[in-house]
Amino acid sequence: MTEMEASTLTKKLRLRALELGFAECGVAPVEQLEDMQHYDAWLEHGFHADMDYLRRHREKKHDPGLIVPQARSIIVCSFVYNTRAPRSTDAHAEGDGWISRYAWGDDYHDFVLKKIRALYAYLTELAPGCSGRYYVDTGPVLERAWAQHAGIGWLGKNTCLINPVLGSYTFLALIITDAELHPDQPMPDRCGTCTRCLDACPTGALIEANVLDANRCISYLAIEKKDEIPEALREEMGRHIFGCDICQDVCPWNRRAPVSLEPGVQPREGAVNPAIKELLQLDEEAFRRRFRKSPVKRTKFRGFMRNVLIAAGNSRQPEMRAYIAPFLEHEDELLRTTARWAYDRIGSTQKQEDAA
Repeated sequence: MTEMEASTLTKKLRLRALELGFAECGVAPVEQLEDMQHYDAWLEHGFHADMDYLRRHREKKHDPGLIVPQARSIIVCSFVYNTRAPRSTDAHAEGDGWISRYAWGDDYHDFVLKKIRALYAYLTELAPGCSGRYYVDTGPVLERAWAQHAGIGWLGKNTCLINPVLGSYTFLALIITDAELHPDQPMPDRCGTCTRCLDACPTGALIEANVLDANRCISYLAIEKKDEIPEALREEMGRHIFGCDICQDVCPWNRRAPVSLEPGVQPREGAVNPAIKELLQLDEEAFRRRFRKSPVKRTKFRGFMRNVLIAAGNSRQPEMRAYIAPFLEHEDELLRTTARWAYDRIGSTQKQEDAA
């Protein structure tokens, strides 16, 4: 394939990606990334917590050619999930919880996967005989690193991919292919001297620029961690019951972030600032109904209610104890011990206020 043919093919793919609803589409050549060395060091420091799956397939992450033989190009697309709803850092009523913005609607894996699958089908039409694999946050690849090398953003100090127009409220999808495409130029870092994300992290999970310790990250604690959350971190979790948006919500690049009209990302009823009291009354069946086809189901009922109980304790509202009380006798030890912590926390707060 000549350089002109590769350029024409790339332009057609980019146009088709935009037609499918992606906000950006870039191409990175398959090559060794310096980011892999940083990733290996991050793992060796134990910053991945107990997410052992991140250690798997390290060889494939180093070499996309082990996924697609003779891989030449990686197509990276971004999809905006921002909506007009408020941010976690905005004023809210006492007793409200917070579900991460990306989880207000349907599971993004489903509708974004359809779009990247359609783009791959178009690629195979334009370049018969080519092969590849496509992923939406599920493959053994470093999506954000390839996205930067594909010119659709840079890795911010909060480790999120940031685009100067789109901000960071985006999902990533990619295609690894043996097709020869015209590569884009990597996007330079534009965070400058800003440290707002580092300063705002309640748990100090961003230990330095571009280094996240998942052991302290609220998103990890509220989603990935399956057992008891260390008491030393519960207060800092505040009202977060699924994920955390703070380091993105304070980012200046998100001030004018565009919003998406995609039906799948629009907030479901009760997803934004949900009432903790209401959530504490959910049983397992009600939880499954309410969060059907939602990313929130990833925590399962047990993990979700653990988070809600912590948020209830952090609310410091005396009336919340009545909603916590049923969990003091729950059959699950994790929920019992978390409920006791929340119940006692509100009680100790009330005593301090009475003494004052």
